[in-house]
Amino acid sequence: MNRCHHALAVAVLLALTACARPVATVSEAVPAAAASTAESAPADVFMERMRSLCGQAFAGRIVADQPAPAAGDPFAGQSLVMHVRECDGDTLRIPFHVGGDRSRTWVLSRTATGLRLKHDHRHDDGSEDVLTRYGGDTADAGSAQRQTFPVDAESQALFSREGRSVSNRNVWAMEIVPGQVFAYELSRPQRLFRVEFDLSRPIQAPPPPWGHED
Repeated sequence: MNRCHHALAVAVLLALTACARPVATVSEAVPAAAASTAESAPADVFMERMRSLCGQAFAGRIVADQPAPAAGDPFAGQSLVMHVRECDGDTLRIPFHVGGDRSRTWVLSRTATGLRLKHDHRHDDGSEDVLTRYGGDTADAGSAQRQTFPVDAESQALFSREGRSVSNRNVWAMEIVPGQVFAYELSRPQRLFRVEFDLSRPIQAPPPPWGHED
């Protein structure tokens, strides 16, 4: 083989070797964590952000209460504390303490289509209040920061039965900005209530909510 033919053979061999090299796939090119985050449903990201607070408690303040209650405001002058107390499977239980009143617990759970928020209300002896287990499911994907829960039919029936039909148009919402703020919100026509909790400063966990002393 003369020198020209030898050089040509080497060039062809190098070209074939380069073509045989595997091309990096998208999953190889993108870090696994980034790909996972991009594919996660907003409801899952929201739940994971809430789950990261498990065991911690935070102080809050009312930022909207319109119209202001004419009398007997149960929140006036009271300390407000949320405690992400239980994180079991797809369900989080979050007591909301108003001063010494430990009757309220938010129950947030993952469903096949989104998230569900229910309100567990108890008396100080642990028995259920007549207005309890009300709430609703998310009607859309929401976002990793905010999820909304329109009142469900079961809750509307409860409110109507107990003379609270004004609540039949309730929409609840929860928001979380990691390390900054968690918010709980209730809205309906001509009514807005919102409380925000400072996530940058965990506080000592409060006593268990009524009915859940174990």
